[in-house]
Amino acid sequence: MPLRKYPWETLSDEQLLEQRLSSLRVTVEGTWLEGCLGTLHEELQARDIRLRPHAWISSEWFSPAGVPGIAIPFYLAHPRLMKIEKKMMLDVEGGTWSACMAILRHEAGHAMQHAFQLQRRRRWQQLFGPSSKRYPRYYRPNPASRGYVQHLRLWYAQSHPDEDFAETFAVWLRPRSSWRTRYAGWPALKKLEYVDELMAEIAGKRPPVMNRERIDPLHQLGQTLGEHYEKKQAFYAFKAPKTYDRDLSRLFSSDPRHRRAQPASVLIRRHRAQIRQLVARWTGENQLTLDAVLDDMISRCRELDLRAAGSERKLVTDFTILLTAKTMHALFGPSSRRKWIAL
Repeated sequence: MPLRKYPWETLSDEQLLEQRLSSLRVTVEGTWLEGCLGTLHEELQARDIRLRPHAWISSEWFSPAGVPGIAIPFYLAHPRLMKIEKKMMLDVEGGTWSACMAILRHEAGHAMQHAFQLQRRRRWQQLFGPSSKRYPRYYRPNPASRGYVQHLRLWYAQSHPDEDFAETFAVWLRPRSSWRTRYAGWPALKKLEYVDELMAEIAGKRPPVMNRERIDPLHQLGQTLGEHYEKKQAFYAFKAPKTYDRDLSRLFSSDPRHRRAQPASVLIRRHRAQIRQLVARWTGENQLTLDAVLDDMISRCRELDLRAAGSERKLVTDFTILLTAKTMHALFGPSSRRKWIAL
């Protein structure tokens, strides 16, 4: 945790959202992120890779083209900022040691590509595709595909050739990942074996690109936290089709005999955080989007005057399954128009 004290630490949420990102002045140094970065460097050293990606604080995770370094989002540098991130986004991406390391390994893959210009190799292009391919704003993955590794959520390797390589590198780099066993029989294994051969070739060599530039550092970002989160939330705005009534009426009861049972809306509201987290974990959907769907479902239960008759435990389980099924249909169904954001 940071040793330095900041004047915005004790501000209310409303006051904090009025602060400019540039005024936060948080750094990687002196925080738990320094330990994460040190662990990443140790993992690279253990493979005799000479690159040590530099890191700086910005608004989001990224590794810029031509720069073998990693930008880390500001909220991870201080508990107060993690708290506001949790409130605004319902999740803190990279907020635990394991989650942070998973993203760092992914971003290190980008840094490796930039440092050694790996995308110029013919075999790299044959396996992953052209790096010059236009980077999409949206993509639609196939969860059943075995042509890609599964590392970060949202089947992110499928969004672009550069992401495919970064995800493959992250799986290869993670200690004790047992990737040969895990991906045996998968076409993705060829990509992992190629990365293994490529890193053996690179081992001990000095990277041709040693640019230490910092793109969009925090002190240059003039927007307020409120403006930052307004834009970030807009990315995940998605209106799912409101076809809940029939399923909700099958799960809960409108029979007058159960009028003394607790309202279904109350049951859902009480368990919404647990349900939202579970469904997000297994579907890959963003918690902010799921929360909006839950609001709609709670509203429909209230308008239909549905009651939670029966075992509460079973009803919560069944409702979680219902929301998961609805989410998967909205994401991957034959009539789905859902687009996946490639960030």
